[in-house]
Amino acid sequence: MSEYVLKNGVIVTAGEKPRKGDLSISGQRIAASGKGVAADLGGTSFVYPSLINTHDHLQGNYRPPVGPKKGHFYLTWLPWDNDLKASGTFKERSNLSREDLYALSGYKCLFSGVTTVNDHFPQAINGSILPTLPIRAILEYGLAHEATSYDLKWGQGIEAEHERAVKNNWPFITHLAEGFDEESMRSVDALEKMGILDNHCLFVHCIGLSDKDIKKIAGAGASVSWCGFSNMFMFNVTCKIRKMIKAGINVTIGTDSSATGSANLLAEIKYDRELYQKLYGEDLEPKKIFEMVTANAAKAFWMQDRIGTLEEGKLGDILVLKGRKDDPYENLVTASMKDIELLVLAGQPIYGELRFLDITGGLPDGYTQITVGRRPMFVKGDPAGLYTECRRKIGFKKVLDYLPFEPQEG
Repeated sequence: MSEYVLKNGVIVTAGEKPRKGDLSISGQRIAASGKGVAADLGGTSFVYPSLINTHDHLQGNYRPPVGPKKGHFYLTWLPWDNDLKASGTFKERSNLSREDLYALSGYKCLFSGVTTVNDHFPQAINGSILPTLPIRAILEYGLAHEATSYDLKWGQGIEAEHERAVKNNWPFITHLAEGFDEESMRSVDALEKMGILDNHCLFVHCIGLSDKDIKKIAGAGASVSWCGFSNMFMFNVTCKIRKMIKAGINVTIGTDSSATGSANLLAEIKYDRELYQKLYGEDLEPKKIFEMVTANAAKAFWMQDRIGTLEEGKLGDILVLKGRKDDPYENLVTASMKDIELLVLAGQPIYGELRFLDITGGLPDGYTQITVGRRPMFVKGDPAGLYTECRRKIGFKKVLDYLPFEPQEG
């Protein structure tokens, strides 16, 4: 059992005031007191719960994004899907295997401080591959593609998937009102008639919801995954996010896939804050954003007993960032990939500066070194080898903006 202490940091977690102090790990979990090797953060680093991305499609994280023609926007998701399949991006992406695409997506998450993500596909598609990733991609969920007659009929059917989620204390995750056709705008009513509107529901996008729909979702205790960049890119509008927050809905943030969305969750956080400012002429408080990508997201996944805050007994999912801002919440929402000093999944460091190798007893088997922002870093797996192999298959030096390094040649 590994035991170590992150000493002299600023501990930031929901429900508590930020404090200077230590954080101890024993095995996979946060412990009450410190034993083992200590890593001194020098009083200048912020220690957060690692981030949670509530909506992604890991097979689709290829660049550049595919969207409508200039000056045009979609009415529903379906014409986008047709455009994607006809695009040069899709043709180029087809040179890579599903395993390649999922592995790239795992590192998209890792290099943005995310250790927990939902890959919104049926478990029949992703069940064997998600456990191979360097981060935690949850498999405990019920799902639907959408609540319309033209959805992709994922899983065992909406009612059966929701029942499975309730039985197992899982989330039930579906796109909802991702468009403005008549069916999309009646989707809350459709779910309500099926008896599927409760606190197990995690609804993604929700751009076509009425004020009445928002009130119903809030009353049911359902959660929402806000994907601002993807919404604006595809539809030139996003959900009524301020009304959702004021209604008390448990709002989280998702990236959607990089085929329409941001490069990663850190980029999405910045974009969504700027979007909120443009829409409403006021700031979305950094503390609120922090909660959306930690405690709120854990609640939406029905995992709040395990992750989302830095409490004794919870899994040691930890993100350590350079302290570039005095305010810890502002520090998070303005952070870049180059500000990550350490990332820990269930007590195991999976990415970090070489000074943290003391707490792992040296470079573990199955880890490699890369250089990020002139800093040598250790990382679980071999992302440089993956990047190089993908470039070979694609046929040129492809740049993926969610990978913050260049493989060393030779």
